[in-house]
Amino acid sequence: MLARFFALPGALLLLTAAAGCAPTQNSSSTPANTDLEGQQAQGFEDELDEPLPSFSAQGAPEQQRHDRIRNSAALTAQEAAAIYRALADDLAQTYALSGDPVSAGYRDWQRFNTAPYKSMTHGRRYVSNYANAIARDYGKYEAAGRLPVGSVVAKDSFVVTEDGTVSAGPLFVMEKMEAGFNYVSGDWRYSMISADGVLLGRTKGAGAERVEFCIACHLAVEDQDHLFFVPQQVRLSP
Repeated sequence: MLARFFALPGALLLLTAAAGCAPTQNSSSTPANTDLEGQQAQGFEDELDEPLPSFSAQGAPEQQRHDRIRNSAALTAQEAAAIYRALADDLAQTYALSGDPVSAGYRDWQRFNTAPYKSMTHGRRYVSNYANAIARDYGKYEAAGRLPVGSVVAKDSFVVTEDGTVSAGPLFVMEKMEAGFNYVSGDWRYSMISADGVLLGRTKGAGAERVEFCIACHLAVEDQDHLFFVPQQVRLSP
């Protein structure tokens, strides 16, 4: 098994290849806007991310939220960015095994966070937010309004545990469909692709029950087109 170690304060991180996702040391396609020079080092705590809604979805507990990483490590922006540079290209290559067109192209889109951040609503995984050209107003954040049909927002993810193990996480995708697609979801279609390139679920498609909790969670921000945005601390300026 391929492994790489990251020397970080207080820990030596072991990066393991997960289900066909072999890490590389550098990513030639890392967006220019990820430069962290001058950014204050800080650990990402759960409260930096969007809050959990005050209600729960119907169904079994495992359908109400993403599987929670109970021992997720706290990283600085610099640490999270370094790990992501090592993983990002291979994450995309593995997601593309699903055959989903979004998974094959999202890395060419604009990324809206300067470093990955820990997302409570995505199981305490570290995530990065991408949006396609149709969804360019996503970069206006809370002033974005309703995004047009064809807008796609994608979040890739990775896990870092307190024992220093780094592994790939799922790709989370939301696509704005034609009016009338799904009233409850605001016409967004949710998809989730596993770390080994398997389409786990899609709204009104195979495994739809596995993404029902996505709809329930995003209802908490129905007034902003069901969209959550990047935390202020790592937000790319509009």
